[in-house]
Amino acid sequence: MISLRSIDQNNWEACTKLKVKKDQQGFIASNLYSIAESKFFPHWKTKAIYWEEELIGFAMYGIDGDDGNYWIYRFMIDEQFQGLGHGKSAMKLIIQDIESSEDRTDIIWLGYDPDNEQGRKLYARVGFQESGMASWGEMLAKYSFC
Repeated sequence: MISLRSIDQNNWEACTKLKVKKDQQGFIASNLYSIAESKFFPHWKTKAIYWEEELIGFAMYGIDGDDGNYWIYRFMIDEQFQGLGHGKSAMKLIIQDIESSEDRTDIIWLGYDPDNEQGRKLYARVGFQESGMASWGEMLAKYSFC
């Protein structure tokens, strides 16, 4: 059973200790950096991803101030829990959370390193469609509720 829980005083340090595989480390900012960054953007949600009572991942998402759309800024599953379907389940929960939000937008954007083949496959499996390269070098993909 996968669930999303808010980052709070009880789990933030454990979230900072989650790690992706060595070959994925260049694809995502650290969870410590993301948690700190979220304090300057209070409309961004930070979520701990749990499998039953075990902390297995981290996500950060919210409305982008530049384009007014929801963006999934960070998403990671700890190296020990990858390849078990948890990423797909957690991403579906994030999409459901955004869809049920009062400030929901019609699309969700995310960007990822074009060399992140594992991420590309995961995002495609849950319904994201690539839309081209961003000026900052990431592949952009969007999920549409329509």
